[in-house]
Amino acid sequence: MTHQYEVVYIFDSTLEESTINEKLEKFHALIRKDGVDAPTVDHWGKRTLAYPIQKKETGSYAVARFDAEPSALPEFERAIKLDDGVLRHLVVVHEGAQAVPVATGKSDEEDDE
Repeated sequence: MTHQYEVVYIFDSTLEESTINEKLEKFHALIRKDGVDAPTVDHWGKRTLAYPIQKKETGSYAVARFDAEPSALPEFERAIKLDDGVLRHLVVVHEGAQAVPVATGKSDEEDDE
């Protein structure tokens, strides 16, 4: 059974866009399965980091959403960790937008006091 995942990559800002795309293709080939759509990738471009990572002040961000078997993730993450061009990454299960109830005003118990 496949799950939908989302991964955020922060690449070294000195890498060319074509090099980043090659790395993404290599990573996504590890999780790709027949009959499953290719990952959708959204390039955010170069951004200033909140704090220096490996003495770098900027990074190139990319976000990908894909369907994969959970058993494919360990090798996928291992390949990412071994790549020197990736400063940070985060893989999460994408569960869609979650509705969060917002409390407005006092509850009935507080009004009675």
